[in-house]
Order: sequence, then C-alpha cells, then structure tokens
Amino acid sequence: MRLRLVTWNVNSVRLRAEQAARFVAEQQPDVLCLQEIKCQEGEFPSQAFIDMGLPHIKISGQKGWHGVAIASRYPLEPIAPLNACREGHARCVGANVQGVEIHNFYIPAGGDVPDRTLNPKFDHKLDFYETLTREMAARDPKAPLAIVGDLNVAPGEFDVWNHKYMSKIVSHTPIEVEAMAALVASANFTDLIRQHRPDPEKLASWWSYRAADFRQSNRGLRLDHILATPGLAPHARASRIHDDVRAWERPSDHAPVSADFEL
Repeated sequence: MRLRLVTWNVNSVRLRAEQAARFVAEQQPDVLCLQEIKCQEGEFPSQAFIDMGLPHIKISGQKGWHGVAIASRYPLEPIAPLNACREGHARCVGANVQGVEIHNFYIPAGGDVPDRTLNPKFDHKLDFYETLTREMAARDPKAPLAIVGDLNVAPGEFDVWNHKYMSKIVSHTPIEVEAMAALVASANFTDLIRQHRPDPEKLASWWSYRAADFRQSNRGLRLDHILATPGLAPHARASRIHDDVRAWERPSDHAPVSADFEL
C-alpha cells in the first residue's frame, strides 16, 4: 500500500483550512502533520478535515501559539507521548499509522541571539534537540519510525540561500547544525528530501513574508523535514517540497513537504 506522509507548518489552521482542503484534493495525502495550528483542541476545524477525507485527528493545541496536529485517512493508534519540550508548550504529537510510528514536532525557533547563556529561547531549542536525541538513541532503528515537522534548522550548506552569511544567523549556526546532525545520527535517520534530491541542489521550504516575490528574492531556508529510520527509509519511493503552495494567495510562509512510502 502507498502511504503519503506530509508535514506542513500551516501558520494558523483556521486561517488556512481552505488551502488545506485544496492541497488535500490535489495531492491526496494519507497523513497530514501540521505545525503552528495556533488554536486549542476545541477550536480546531475538525469537520473541515473530516470533509477532506482525513477523519482521524489527533491534536495538541495551545491558546494563540504553537500547536501541532495529525489528520489521517487511517486510524491513529496511540503511542507513548514524546514531549521533548521543557516549557510544556504544545509542540509534539504522535501516533502509529499503518504500523509506522510518526512523531510530529514544532521545534522552537530559538530567538535572535545564538548563545544559550544569553538567550533562554536558544537554550530551549538546543535542550529540545538534546532531549529528543537521547530518546531516539534508545530506540530500535529497525523499527519503522518517522520524525517530521518544522525542525527549525537548515542543516546543510545547500539548505540556505547563503551559507557564509546564514552561519551567523539562528537556524543555520554551527551549534544548531551539529545538534541536528546528532539527532540524525542517533537512530541512523535518513533525510528523505536529500535522499531524493541530493546536494548541491539548493532547496528551501520557508521564505520570509518580507519579500514581495519569494521566488525572485530566493532567500529561503529548508526548515521542514521528514526523517526516517532504517526500518522505514528503504520503503520511501519519492519526496518533494511543494513550493507552489507558497505562491497561493495568503499562504503560510512554509511549504508542505511530502514523502511517499510503499508499505
């Protein structure tokens, strides 16, 4: 069976429910993982997702900020929560779908100063990565497991518009790149987008709203990821960044990222 898994920082699910419906109609995801839903559980537009054909929904919401959700064609089997957020924010939600353990994260952006002593937000971000890395290092890498979401790190030289400049900016500093590399190594994860579209092709999934034309300015970052364990990665057949969605009217600043599996 085919399983199409999508991650998308939707930047307010209530504002973009119609866009989500259009995307689902066009791309037919089986599992849609959302970040920054910006609502509490009872405010989530569940009926809209039921109407899209994604009736199985799990939500971790928070008033006004953060929030993550999974909407699926298939039943969501419960799994042990994997909350790596020391601040108690709604940044983690997980479920087992057709035998695949899926963890959906919205990792903190980290503020503006890349110093964990001077900037508590940056320390929080690195602590999140360290906690998650320890958890994954204790897992069996042969088990089919995916980490997806807005991980807020552009890990490679070709995942940013300007490597030298961005190496001083939060999201691509050496300490963040090292933290993500440690997470990837913890369970021998495969970065599915890079598996199918290797370096040195430049890729991005986020573009600032500041640019009138995001394609012309082309100052994007690849912050949204699908990581798969050795128990799952060999089943991946394709992956894609849906940058056309970023060009829709009133878009999120993030584009959806998808991976297709043959299970």
